[in-house]
Amino acid sequence: MLRRLLTILLPVAFVLVAAVLAPLGAVIAQQQTQQVYVDRLADAGRFAALARTALETDRGNALTQEMARYEQLYGIPAVVVAPDGKVVAGSGDRPRMREVVAEAAETGGITAALAGERPEPPTTVWPWESGPLVVAEPIGRDSEVAGVVVLVSPTDELAGAILGTWGWMALFSTLPLALLVSASMPLSRWVLQPIRRLDEATTAVTSGDLDVRVDAESGPPELRRLTDSFNTMVEVVRRALERQRSFVSEASHQLRNPLASLRLSVENLAPYLKSPEAREAHAVAIDETTVMHRMLNSLLAATRLESVTGSEVVEVAGLVDTRVARWKALGESRGIEVTTDLPDHVWAHAPAGGLGSILDELVSNALRLSGGTRIEVRAEDGEQVRIGVLDDGVGLPEEERELALGRFWRSPSHQNTEGTGLGLAIVADLVRESGGRLTLGDGLAQEGRRGFGVVITLPPAEPPALEDGSEDD
Repeated sequence: MLRRLLTILLPVAFVLVAAVLAPLGAVIAQQQTQQVYVDRLADAGRFAALARTALETDRGNALTQEMARYEQLYGIPAVVVAPDGKVVAGSGDRPRMREVVAEAAETGGITAALAGERPEPPTTVWPWESGPLVVAEPIGRDSEVAGVVVLVSPTDELAGAILGTWGWMALFSTLPLALLVSASMPLSRWVLQPIRRLDEATTAVTSGDLDVRVDAESGPPELRRLTDSFNTMVEVVRRALERQRSFVSEASHQLRNPLASLRLSVENLAPYLKSPEAREAHAVAIDETTVMHRMLNSLLAATRLESVTGSEVVEVAGLVDTRVARWKALGESRGIEVTTDLPDHVWAHAPAGGLGSILDELVSNALRLSGGTRIEVRAEDGEQVRIGVLDDGVGLPEEERELALGRFWRSPSHQNTEGTGLGLAIVADLVRESGGRLTLGDGLAQEGRRGFGVVITLPPAEPPALEDGSEDD
């Protein structure tokens, strides 16, 4: 965003400087043109006075010599034209003076001067124009015009002077332009600072940290109001989530004792039930209270899982080693072999404090629901870290795999098996919130059975640095 903002501000700075320099440059060019025109007009007036005296006394040698010295000094041809258009005197030979008059006649200035009127002064000579500056001064006035003095002044020096002035202007303009450019960077950072903090806070919230807050004391007023709204929103979400978790946890705890008392009362009815129908109803009631007890335990476990927030760097093999003994013991009690295939030094970004509980849930599901004889926990390292819990059981049909990630969903083949259908859905949410994903697929296929596999894909991580600066292997 900083680059995009600078992309807008920097061209605006150039446009502002150009908006000041363009009219100023035009005014300077006009002023210099007027100054040169006034000088040439004064010279033409002086020659007109000399020419009038020369024509009245019929002594043109002095006038011709004066014009020749003028052209030699300034490089500007000077010509005296009679009312009939003939060249009377000039600073050079007659053929060249006729060419000068023909070039000057294209501007129409000679015709106006012969009529006793001084031509309109030129507005501006631009550096890219190559035409000369023609000045025609009548000799005499009104009906007493005896001729015209014509000066054809090249504009090369004038154009060079204008360009030089513009160059100095452009050079001096680099100072305010540099100030604008240098000010745009801190200004952009000041404007974007609250946005950057909001972005960091949003990232923290998506990782599960609902205690993050953003400083709303700096930045533009609009962004400060946005920051206040963001902090209020996060606080509302945090309180709502805490109330939800507290309700589930407290309700589960509060229901356990009445449920235990209810089950005990139902079990105590057994000696008083004589008929087969009563005993059958008694057994159904005991089964239902058992299911309700399991449901409460599952809700408490789900609440603990959902309390996991944020992510942390975890060494997968080391984490599994702390739990594999328990998994193997549970597997032996059910006649299921639990094995591992984990490379060393595989680090991943996992739910903070939750990867162990997630693997416990997946292994527990496999032990209860697979119907197989072997479970394998494996990991692969690459662009992503893949951790899989696979079994050689009956598996799950493809059409049911997407449904299996929904809460309280249970496969028709597992309706009478212990469980609530919450664990896998919560695990999938936790993995997704930590930047990973959970997929369901085939497991350890053998003897016509595809098995079932749950694969967790997590972002890889670098080993954390120790206090001495080395990395933890």
